[in-house]
Amino acid sequence: MATTELLKPAPAPRARTRARTVSAGRIALYATLSVVSLLMVVPFVWMVLTSLKTPVEIASQDAGLLPEHWQFGNYLDALKAAPFATYARNSFIIAISHTVLNVLIASMAGYALARIKFRGSEMIFYLFIAALMIPTYTKVLPEFLIVRFMPLAGGNDILGQGGSGWLDSWWALIIPGAVTPFAVFLFRQFYLDLPVELEEAARLDGLGEFRIYARIMSPQVKPAFITVALLTFESSWNNFLWPLLVTHTDSLRVIQVGLSVFKTENGTQWHFLMAGTTLATLPMVVLFLIGQRYFVQGFATAGLK
Repeated sequence: MATTELLKPAPAPRARTRARTVSAGRIALYATLSVVSLLMVVPFVWMVLTSLKTPVEIASQDAGLLPEHWQFGNYLDALKAAPFATYARNSFIIAISHTVLNVLIASMAGYALARIKFRGSEMIFYLFIAALMIPTYTKVLPEFLIVRFMPLAGGNDILGQGGSGWLDSWWALIIPGAVTPFAVFLFRQFYLDLPVELEEAARLDGLGEFRIYARIMSPQVKPAFITVALLTFESSWNNFLWPLLVTHTDSLRVIQVGLSVFKTENGTQWHFLMAGTTLATLPMVVLFLIGQRYFVQGFATAGLK
């Protein structure tokens, strides 16, 4: 036994050096990620702690990070300052509608571009890629004009004149954000990587194209569905500019627009604003924690294709 151990060759110096280099690199990576994570968390911690302070304490130059008197009542007072229940309901309706429509329509479009061969499919895909390069705010004015002059809506005639179109309606809040080019692109990349044997076996069993999409292929790309759903809900929930432009009544206002009631010409009620922002951020934090594994997997897989 001892003789056998003595006869074993010692690890090569080059192998030991390589192992030490890998360990040092991993430690440096973890240290860097820890610092970056801390920097990302600090603003959220500051927001929550500020929401629990008094206005005098916020304005004081000697105030510390932690509140001297924890004002949990700021949350109730902030909710009473505006109809936030209505704002939150509207935000949920819009975000869920956008999520459902985007997931359904974009997944079907992505499947068609990836698995169905037809004339012009490559050109259509390139158009989606081009649409990804258009800045969001450059599309606001054309979309507003389309909504404003929508024919036969809101008192408009067949030429879109005479009324307000879709302004201050659910149509204006939901339809323009129903489908995003990025969602179509992401679904196409996932469907493109699936083995062709799956659909061939399904066709031999007599399944139609829609049933192949819904029952065979879509269950294989669950990370794509979770990723698109999270991104769509987050984008819709945090949208401020578009709801502000197309609505003017409290019954259709969203929670991000509602937060603006704490900013007036006389100043900003920071304790209420931070409390409202914390409540508005909470749903997205919960959703991300629930779907984090699929979210990261979706981006990692899409980046490898």
